[in-house]
Amino acid sequence: MSVKHFDTDETRSPEAREKAFFERLAPFLSTASEKLPGLRSWLYGHDLGIRSREDLARLPVLRKPELMDFQARTPPFGGFVDPDAVVGKRIFLSPGPIWEPQGGETEAKAVARAMYAAGIRQGDTVHNAYSYHMTPGAFFMDEGARALGCSVFPAGTGNTDMQVDAAAVLKPKAYSGTPDFLKVILDRAEETGKDLSSIALGLVSGGALFPSLRAEYRMRGIAVLQCFATAEFGVIAYESADDEGTPLPGMIVSENLLVEIVRPGTGDPVPDGEVGELVVTCLNPAYPLVRLGTGDLSAVLPGQSPCGRTNMRIKGWMGRADQRTKVKGMFIDPKQIAEIVKRHPEIAKARLVVRRDGERDVMALHVEPADEIASEAVAASLRDITKLSGDVVIAGKGSLPNDGKVIADERDYTN
Repeated sequence: MSVKHFDTDETRSPEAREKAFFERLAPFLSTASEKLPGLRSWLYGHDLGIRSREDLARLPVLRKPELMDFQARTPPFGGFVDPDAVVGKRIFLSPGPIWEPQGGETEAKAVARAMYAAGIRQGDTVHNAYSYHMTPGAFFMDEGARALGCSVFPAGTGNTDMQVDAAAVLKPKAYSGTPDFLKVILDRAEETGKDLSSIALGLVSGGALFPSLRAEYRMRGIAVLQCFATAEFGVIAYESADDEGTPLPGMIVSENLLVEIVRPGTGDPVPDGEVGELVVTCLNPAYPLVRLGTGDLSAVLPGQSPCGRTNMRIKGWMGRADQRTKVKGMFIDPKQIAEIVKRHPEIAKARLVVRRDGERDVMALHVEPADEIASEAVAASLRDITKLSGDVVIAGKGSLPNDGKVIADERDYTN
């Protein structure tokens, strides 16, 4: 590792990086499609002799509903995962539902890069407050921190008082988790007189790091950067900072991935700077995903980062190309709202509204009644199906907008 960069790969010329990726891609696709029936079926009839981004753009974009259909027909992985690679590994279930295999050394290294860019170093202790239950996020960060040479406290979610007590004893230097939960921990520590001043760095994901929240952390002496990550790839892109710790514009794409921005609903790349859907291709032999549409919106930020890393920059998360919405690090899908309505025939129409309450995400299910509704029962179903708590608001008949929205994200991402 250099002083400023994790390794020399981060400072390669863009031409050398692209050349290395595409030299590997064609033989990789040939081998993977022969071994994996789902991938072979998806790419059937397409020329796999990919030598450039233009060639890659001729392949279809695989979106998550299609991947879910493959998995439903051939559980659990739909023929997209090497069964030998799962032996001795964890299997995860993310909202959707989508099954995923555990990541490997490449994915852990991508997390380590993001942590290094956030100032975290070998020997530091990381308080990891992602959920270790069913989903892979906590394990990505856990393995990446340990690959960097850090000690990790697997805090998980909830149990705020216990987390505060543990952090007061372990005195971690870094926090890893959703952006708003760090504030919950810090506020509780102040209330109880516990000293958490050891926390000086943060790498957050799973939700928006609003400028006001980042500024509050800075006032408390904590430099917080964010990364963009998914269950399929781990860290896709991450922030870096200048010598004073001030975040630099954009997010740098991970070295192990190739990112495209396409026009939503198509596979057509858009010009740099235009907002579109983020599409990712990886060279993971255990889980070879080619042109997977994440459903997330972003745009290419032209030029290179002042930090010296030379890979493509994106503007970060800019919303959803579909109505799937991330709340407190968990995706909620319109299908889940439909499942609630199906479970409760007394509901004529439903719309989930997501807002901010201070620095926290909150949600409320607005329902038009077809019959008398027991709000408590609907709230229990909301919690059971989405794994998140929310209010239930009884709306007047015909009062919900007729705009096709099942999930309305009303959070302001500019403040």
